[in-house]
Amino acid sequence: MSLTRIAVDAMGGDNAPQAIVDGTILALKESKNMEVYLVGQADLIEQALSRYSEAERERVTIIEASEVIEMAEPPVAAIRKKKDSSIVVALNLVKNGEADAFVSAGSTGAVLVGGQLIIGKLPGVKRAPLAPLIPTKKGVSLLIDCGANVDARSEHLVSFAKMGSIYMEYVLGKKNPTIGIANIGAEEEKGNALVKETFPLLKACDDINFVGSVEARDIPEGDVDVIVTEAFVGNMILKMYEGVSKTLLSVLKKSLLSSALSKIGAAMVLPALKKNLKAFDASEYGGAPLLGLKGLVVKVHGSSKAKEVKNSLLQCVIFHEEDINGKILEKLSKKNKEEA
Repeated sequence: MSLTRIAVDAMGGDNAPQAIVDGTILALKESKNMEVYLVGQADLIEQALSRYSEAERERVTIIEASEVIEMAEPPVAAIRKKKDSSIVVALNLVKNGEADAFVSAGSTGAVLVGGQLIIGKLPGVKRAPLAPLIPTKKGVSLLIDCGANVDARSEHLVSFAKMGSIYMEYVLGKKNPTIGIANIGAEEEKGNALVKETFPLLKACDDINFVGSVEARDIPEGDVDVIVTEAFVGNMILKMYEGVSKTLLSVLKKSLLSSALSKIGAAMVLPALKKNLKAFDASEYGGAPLLGLKGLVVKVHGSSKAKEVKNSLLQCVIFHEEDINGKILEKLSKKNKEEA
């Protein structure tokens, strides 16, 4: 099997380039099926790599890119103006077939815009959704879309459901994944105009396992494997999820350390607590793929450290080896033929 070639934005994120380089080396140690192009300012990348041996960096190539797109820059203008930025240079590697995937912890807007403008969408894909995995009581669920399409239509949500189903089955190994549409109630007649229009369309799809509506309070329970929504609602769900998790952990830590007695109790429960809380660590699941493009684009948190970068690169290998784009094309072309 051929190596998965991954272009990595070495300059993106709060901890770049060291965390990006560290995550890359960890991924290369774990998988022999990848090679990595670290894209960015060569002197800084070389400095970050200097702690590693020649053997450890054997499948690493540095690609020079002199510019960096900052978080606050307008995405469209930055992509068009900064042609020699690490994001644009890396995306062009994918566009030109020199890399199979792109990973970045940099500007979300620039990654989303650049992915669609430079790499382009697959035939039959009208909107490319951003789809992070979120932890649940039963494992993980895919939230699709959470940031790319705030004005999506019902037909877009149907394609999101199909792409999400493929991703969960072949990347996460979840057979016949359940699909639910984010709603304010379980009844079919509830919801806003978009949900009411989309529900019967999803219900009529015989190539996905649509189970109906899912309310926000039921998402952490893992009631469905794929949560379908447009980006405004999806982003609100994601940010609330992250905020509540952070607050609960903070309150829990404060309570456990509030007295001498509680500290003794904390020492006893800490090992089990750490093991269970690990499942709710977003870094365990890599980044959020932008599905439906001609090449894979994965966006990781700006604050990502080595572990999340590593898992994102390993995620790319599975995506490539399972030919997720080929499966998306097949499913969407089947739909288009049926509608013709």
